[in-house]
Amino acid sequence: MEATNNNNNNNNNGHLNPAFVGSTVSIPGAYTSKDHPNGSNGIEKPVPGAGAGAGSPAGTDGNHAGVEAGDPGKQRASWNNDIEFLMSCIALSVGLGNVWRFPFTALENGGGAFVIPYLIVLILVGKPVYYMEMLLGQFSSRGSVKVYDLSPIMRGIGYGQVLATGIVTTYYATLMALTLRYFVDSFYPTLPWSYCRAEWGPDCLDSGPQEEARGISLANSGQVRTTSAEFYFTNIILREKTSIDDGIGYPSWSLALALGIAWVIIASIMFKGVKSSGKASYFLAIFPYVVMFVLLVRALTLPGAFDGVLYFLRPQWHKLLEPQVWYAAVTQVFFSLAICFGNIIMYASYNRFGHNIYRDANIVTTLDTFTSLLSGVIIFGILGNLAYENNTTDIASVVNGGPGLAFISYPDAIAKFKVLPQLFSVLFFLMLFVLGIGSNVGMASCLSTVIKDQFSHIKNWMIVVGIAVVGYFLGLLYITPGGQFLLNLVDFFGATFVALVLAIFELVTIAWIYGVKRLCRDVEFMLGIKTSLYYRICWAVITPLMMFIILVYTLVRYEPLKYKDYTYQTGVYVFGWCLSAFGVGQVLFWAIPAVRKQPAHLGLWARIRKAFEPLPNWGPTDPHTLKRYQLFVQEDNASAMFRRSSIWHKIYDNIFG
Repeated sequence: MEATNNNNNNNNNGHLNPAFVGSTVSIPGAYTSKDHPNGSNGIEKPVPGAGAGAGSPAGTDGNHAGVEAGDPGKQRASWNNDIEFLMSCIALSVGLGNVWRFPFTALENGGGAFVIPYLIVLILVGKPVYYMEMLLGQFSSRGSVKVYDLSPIMRGIGYGQVLATGIVTTYYATLMALTLRYFVDSFYPTLPWSYCRAEWGPDCLDSGPQEEARGISLANSGQVRTTSAEFYFTNIILREKTSIDDGIGYPSWSLALALGIAWVIIASIMFKGVKSSGKASYFLAIFPYVVMFVLLVRALTLPGAFDGVLYFLRPQWHKLLEPQVWYAAVTQVFFSLAICFGNIIMYASYNRFGHNIYRDANIVTTLDTFTSLLSGVIIFGILGNLAYENNTTDIASVVNGGPGLAFISYPDAIAKFKVLPQLFSVLFFLMLFVLGIGSNVGMASCLSTVIKDQFSHIKNWMIVVGIAVVGYFLGLLYITPGGQFLLNLVDFFGATFVALVLAIFELVTIAWIYGVKRLCRDVEFMLGIKTSLYYRICWAVITPLMMFIILVYTLVRYEPLKYKDYTYQTGVYVFGWCLSAFGVGQVLFWAIPAVRKQPAHLGLWARIRKAFEPLPNWGPTDPHTLKRYQLFVQEDNASAMFRRSSIWHKIYDNIFG
């Protein structure tokens, strides 16, 4: 496929071009210009000692991501090596979204009926957007807000995404508090959720191993009963209320302590920025898989597990026509890959300029899918066993969905281990904690990067401590008896809905304001590879269109949000929509100063149009690479003057040019 006008391969890529590593020989790909100011036969002298990375100053090893965006005199932090970036992306994207959210989303949408739409959406939305955000972060060495130097009037997208990320970060840490509580409880001689208490009544079913005669009696009763693991989570861990009309109550002291420990660990990993979080990424990314494979073997050996796995893998083709299943698939891809929250852009911004992110994007998205399917097989094997013990074939009826699934079904399965259930419980909740920490570190790092980019004089540890303290006190709201009611509310209004709307703005901004053609040209300049037709069409048409359809469907089919059977009061819904409006409204709020900063001699319409154009210093942050890039763009723009200018030709040229 023909790439964006490459001007006889003058792509000047930083990944393959020896001119970036101190070569004194002119080679193909070194940028030449007929109007070169030095007049040296049109050949620009390479910079001795300039590393392969865009931000590598003379005399460095080439692994630096670049100088601080907008501050040429200050070196930007970078990963210690390329593997740390890959491991950090795996730790960020492979998390509770796979082990916790994916199984219950599949459960609520027909098991195998959900898998096919999920894979389709992953290919048409998840993978293209993940790669696109990686490209923008690495190319510009800018965080999730400053990356909109490519179109300053749209900078509010970045701020809105930071707001959504901040909201998710606060309640995500409370899930870590829950896992720590279960981790500690796992050291009891008898797992405390494995047996029923008298106050739970006759409808309680022991989660622990049962005597054979008793098990047969329960199976023949024909009554669906609630496991002791579910009673334990609802009544003892959450102390959950049936309503929050009289308030949300006070935080649990044990969960408050666990939440504090979680934030101390998160802050410790982030203390030195990517230098410290990169080292931790090896353990955060690899350890969970060891435990998951152990649990897989155990789940598949439970009676009835095969029926549960079949329910998960058996396609139900008629479900493909139900919009709700596609909506669930899109939201799952968002949460699973952590796209359109600014996290991927932030991590990639610390890369060296020529790093092969095309490979990394494929690895992470493939591994993320594999992990979701693996956790699905584990959880549905467990659900098949629960259905077997309840003498029912309705897999969906044996447990409630929602965030409690990971704290009900998994503990229930572990309680059935006849040999060392405590050991497996400790390993499982340690794995769950590690998965969550990896994702939480990524989200909190996104916040710290935005703050650091705006206030570069503040020390990194001060920013990290500030985020941890604020996150802790906000998190206390979610560990009250009514905390899950609040989590459900802010998850939809403050995170999911805001992220969905801003994702559409992001895709349109990059694909049609900045332009698919220019993005592909940037890819060729940076990596020396041409962008396939698959990515071009997804970026320009398929992905934005799918997202817009999902948004319309969400608004058309909207019903007042509920938590279980509880309907919130009217004032709570008003607060929720105000929260959504505040997040989405950042686009308009930050557009106004962007227009006002344009030259005063221009008229209003001219200033608005100017605000859509990239800033003069947009591009690689290394001054030498930026100069070559600007000349590269100017030459391409000069050749564009002789092309046809009809609207249809511009659309065609943007996608295929």
